[in-house]
Amino acid sequence: MFTWLTCLSVAAGGAIGAVLRYGVNVATAALWGMNFPIATMIVNILGSFILGACVGLFAHYGQPSAAMRTFLVTGMLGAFTTFSTFSLDNVTLFERAQYGALAFYLIGSIVLGIGAFFLALILVRTLTS
Repeated sequence: MFTWLTCLSVAAGGAIGAVLRYGVNVATAALWGMNFPIATMIVNILGSFILGACVGLFAHYGQPSAAMRTFLVTGMLGAFTTFSTFSLDNVTLFERAQYGALAFYLIGSIVLGIGAFFLALILVRTLTS
C-alpha cells in the first residue's frame, strides 16, 4: 500500500544506495582500472549477500516495519543493485519447488534482458545515424 512514509523511506534508502554504488565504482576504478566490470560484480554479489542476510534476520527476529523494509530492500539495495532482488526471486522459486517457473524466470530475465538492451541499442543507433 502506498503511503508517504513508505515513499520517503524508499527515496532515502535509494539515495544512500546510489551513493554507495558510486563509491564502489570510484574505488574500484582507482584500484583496478576499468577494463573489467568489477564494480558491478562487487555490488551484485555484495547486494545479494546483504539481502540474504536481511531475509534470514527478518525470518529469525521478525519483520521490521514496512518503512524500514522498503528503506533497506527496495530503496538502498534497489539503488545499490537490482541483482539482489533477482537473487531473492530465484531462491524463492527454488524453495517453493517451482522449477519450471525458476528456469523461465532465470533464463528469460537474462536472455530477454540482454536481448532488450541490444535491441534498444540497435534501434537508437539506427534512428540516430
